[in-house]
Amino acid sequence: MTFETLLNQWPEERIEEVQRCCTESRVAAALANEHRSPDDLLALLSPAAVPWLEALAVEANKETRRQFGRTIGLYAPIYLSNVCGSNCVYCSFSTVNAGKEERTTLDDHQIEKECQALSEQGFDNVLLLTGDAVHAAPPEYIARACRIARKWFSSVAVEVYSMTEEEYGLLCDHGLDGVTLYQESFHRPTYMEMHRSGRKRDYASRLEALKRAGRAGVRRLGTGILLGLYKWRIDAFWLGLYGRWLQQQCWHSLVSVSFPRLRHTPSSFVPPYPVSDVDMVQMMLALRLFLPEAPFSLSTRENASFRDRLLPLGITSMSAGSSTRPGGYAFPDSSSLEQFQIEDSRSAAEIKRVIEKAGYDPVWKDYDHAFVSDLTEDLH
Repeated sequence: MTFETLLNQWPEERIEEVQRCCTESRVAAALANEHRSPDDLLALLSPAAVPWLEALAVEANKETRRQFGRTIGLYAPIYLSNVCGSNCVYCSFSTVNAGKEERTTLDDHQIEKECQALSEQGFDNVLLLTGDAVHAAPPEYIARACRIARKWFSSVAVEVYSMTEEEYGLLCDHGLDGVTLYQESFHRPTYMEMHRSGRKRDYASRLEALKRAGRAGVRRLGTGILLGLYKWRIDAFWLGLYGRWLQQQCWHSLVSVSFPRLRHTPSSFVPPYPVSDVDMVQMMLALRLFLPEAPFSLSTRENASFRDRLLPLGITSMSAGSSTRPGGYAFPDSSSLEQFQIEDSRSAAEIKRVIEKAGYDPVWKDYDHAFVSDLTEDLH
């Protein structure tokens, strides 16, 4: 079954009606359940759950400790290219939003230098990113970048345009173990309005992309929505369904969730559905209780104090010392276009100390080389 078939079983009107009628006693029942149903998730995301946030936080902390202990993974993004062929109205990389700022695609030497700079900071887990432009960063280029990165890091993931199963397989052959791909919004009319041209406008292809990646052998699948594009209670419910569907369809892969909130968007765009800190906390807590085995990631889009406060509430992975422009680590004076301004500019070492002070263990990699020793030896 495709996810769109499942999505159609939960239209927006049905979701809003259930949440409108939800009572605090229904929230209490959802909180008490050991294995939570989609109806439970609706209750936990409903306005009736707001007075229960403290109780949700306690239970979410227990679930996270049970599944992940007191570990917080650290990773960093490496932007390979800011060339983009899609018109996404909220993104600085968009074909119409960037103005005259420099577009660039790193060559092999520059990729190597970026990897070296991050490795020297202690990182062993990286995310490679490009714009939505196959002509600038074809699958063969991304595969080569994965191969370079695997010489420096135990774990290499990508956040690029949606690919075919064969293309994801090519990346796996060159050392890839993770794919992050946000649906942005599961609400099709909103998705089409926000993505006005380019490959990314293909809603159905993007919706099934992570399933293709899982079938190709990708070990980690990351999903999420862009908070601010649509009604968060609706999109968050669909995200929960999507996460559980991926777990069932790709049972051999680990499914994780990220929480990117739109901030510092181009001047021509204002997020139509702003998400407050409280809204974001409720969403995280509800999804933690619905997807207890899913790692949760939080990027430097959020400010330092907010990120620090979220540590006990289900977060298991954080980016640190991030740059959102190609060459941002080895070539910090680069004038290349950045995707967005970061809010948390602390170094990896500073964030490591904060995590330790909060009583958690910072982890630079999420598995041992022994699990992939043959592949690592081949790549070297």
